Amino acid sequence: MHEFSVVQSLLDLIEKNAKEHNAKSVDKVVVKIGRLSGIEPHLLELAFDTFKEKTICENAKLEMIIQEIIAICEDCKKEFVIKENEFICPYCKSFNINILDGEDMYLLSLEMQI
Repeated sequence: MHEFSVVQSLLDLIEKNAKEHNAKSVDKVVVKIGRLSGIEPHLLELAFDTFKEKTICENAKLEMIIQEIIAICEDCKKEFVIKENEFICPYCKSFNINILDGEDMYLLSLEMQI
């Protein structure tokens, strides 16, 4: 379960940001998780709740925004949301597509007590 290592990296990033802003605690963590990121949201939440103890995030709530897979067709130049793992343009039926969003996980925001 690689969510544990993802959470450890996330907590390191949160600690760094909290120190830079002289925060006493973090109340809320907002992340965006792409559907193609390979991260299971329920496992991420479990890992976060497990590893946040005795950190600056001990009382923090984790909010997850699930990002759909956004693609663009290189033939007809239309953007679309990929549904049901159908990696084909719904407009012109081309397979010549590029993924624009939905492959990564981002730390979007932190609510901190200064």
